[in-house]
Amino acid sequence: MLKRVTRLFVIKTRIDAYLVIYALAVGGVERGRHYFDQFPGIGGYLLFLACTGTVFMAGAKILDAVPSQRRAAATLPADRRRRDNPPRDRRQHDRRHHDRRHGGRRAVELDQAARERPA
Repeated sequence: MLKRVTRLFVIKTRIDAYLVIYALAVGGVERGRHYFDQFPGIGGYLLFLACTGTVFMAGAKILDAVPSQRRAAATLPADRRRRDNPPRDRRQHDRRHHDRRHGGRRAVELDQAARERPA
């Protein structure tokens, strides 16, 4: 039950991050407005700017922490990438398999050239 509740507080997508940043911004502006009322003059302005500035820093940190779809796809294990992107025909699969087991096409070409040369 506790895991179900904790899953509610995980930011998974950029939309979730934007909603959290919006809530922080509303709270920061409200707090800055109270500071401005409590400390008139330049002190209130500086405290208001500090409250709104922290929202920018926190928002950048939150957006950096949310994994983008491109980065997530690039970090998939090789076997999952292959399953998600199957070969188009059997020959392509055989080439991939051969290259993987024998060090790539270039290595195979060098082996063939070495075999053809007289000793």
